[in-house]
Amino acid sequence: MRRLLAIAAIVLGAVAFTFVGERVVRRSEPPLPAVVVRDANVAALVAPPFSRRLQRAILGSAVDGRVAGPALVALTFDDGPYPVDTPALLAALHAAGVPATFFLIARDAEQYPGLVRAIAAAGNEIANHTETHPDLDRLDDAAVARELTDAARDLGALASDPAIHAFFRPPHGRFRPATLAVAQQLGYDTILWTDDPGDWRDVDAATISAHVARFATRPEIVLLHNGRPATVAALPTIVRRFRAAGYRFVTVGEMLARVRPDQLNRAARTPL
Repeated sequence: MRRLLAIAAIVLGAVAFTFVGERVVRRSEPPLPAVVVRDANVAALVAPPFSRRLQRAILGSAVDGRVAGPALVALTFDDGPYPVDTPALLAALHAAGVPATFFLIARDAEQYPGLVRAIAAAGNEIANHTETHPDLDRLDDAAVARELTDAARDLGALASDPAIHAFFRPPHGRFRPATLAVAQQLGYDTILWTDDPGDWRDVDAATISAHVARFATRPEIVLLHNGRPATVAALPTIVRRFRAAGYRFVTVGEMLARVRPDQLNRAARTPL
């Protein structure tokens, strides 16, 4: 029954993509792809042929040749910074002794420049999460470009991290193929994730950490959110489980320097 439902979902998804061209993000499965680097073929990655999607629904992940790669994990945090929650998150990361990549909203960062400097000073990476956090799939190419370039300008005035001009994540995971093409033209790699534990919802720390353990991949990019107390509470358990499984914590930049994009896009699930 599950396989039949998966096939039906592929068919309906293909129809939806044909008419509206929007990316449908699956919350319990890795999005395909996890990363779209600046020289990648966008269409081949985000809109594979219907026959291939149908094959995957029938045969499972084996059709994509998923394999376990290096035991590396990048913790990524979207949104913010926020005056109460961000310091708590930084303290938790410091206590755990791990770096992270922060995808900041430039409009919010301008309100709290000291927090942006604190994120950078702690050895974390700062990347582009747009100027105003819109649904990019609803914007034309020129508006998408403005969101990225304005954010790069404003974040770049607060921190000197080169990742601001290199790595981008679309708000809510919403994009069209054209969105990613614009990002590529501006020199960006689009960073999605291999697992979304759903901390954007009203869930507790135990639920978040249990999901991460169940859906871990190798290598791994975890989508988490700034401004979520439950996420801060879940961090010690998440870090402990990855370390016990032999993982090393890295930033997104370090990940891409060590791992090929296809290794992320076809990372095998390896529960902790």
